[in-house]
Amino acid sequence: MNPSQKRHLAGFSLIELLVVILIISLLLTLAGVGLRGITGGNSLGSAVATSEALFDEARAIAVGKGTKARVLVDINDPQDEGTYLRRMVVAYQELDDQGVPTDKWALSSRALNLPEKIFFSKEFSKKDHEGAGGDLEEFTLSIGKTIFDGKYLFYEFNSEGICTTPGASFVVGSGVRPLGQDPIAAADGKRDFGGFVVWRNGRTSIFRDPEQIGLPTQVTKF
Repeated sequence: MNPSQKRHLAGFSLIELLVVILIISLLLTLAGVGLRGITGGNSLGSAVATSEALFDEARAIAVGKGTKARVLVDINDPQDEGTYLRRMVVAYQELDDQGVPTDKWALSSRALNLPEKIFFSKEFSKKDHEGAGGDLEEFTLSIGKTIFDGKYLFYEFNSEGICTTPGASFVVGSGVRPLGQDPIAAADGKRDFGGFVVWRNGRTSIFRDPEQIGLPTQVTKF
């Protein structure tokens, strides 16, 4: 066969590659805009993602240790700007030598603080989000460490990894917090909220829009 008659495979031209890159950039930009509409930008999206990871950690500890584990949200001191409605920890119920639950609780790891200007919402986080609603239960942690002892709201997993309040919602929002008061929505972020529902098996369902959370048209205190 004459080499000149061989069929050459056509490659992408420079212009075609630039067009493909441009299309990918546009798609990524549109995706970013869409995610900001759902989760309120990087800080809020990061808060939701890291909180989900904390719930996964609590469930894994409950199953691994064969005991109860709780995700705790700090509500102890409204005067504390760094911890009130911003600090979260995982605690588990200790067992005695026979494997019987005791009254003692221990922390599993260091605390997680939500990003600046991101706060847990007591108003929109419900014990049964799609049903009867209701406020989350409170728990007083006493482990002999002043920086952690105090009052918390909690989500609980039993030794089988089952959420004991299936359908409970976890909601965080962007805003500001006057010292000693609950957070209020910032003027430019009235509905800048995100979160998820925790189901019986420990899986979570992310809220995709403000209506799923149950936000009013104008949000003030949360």
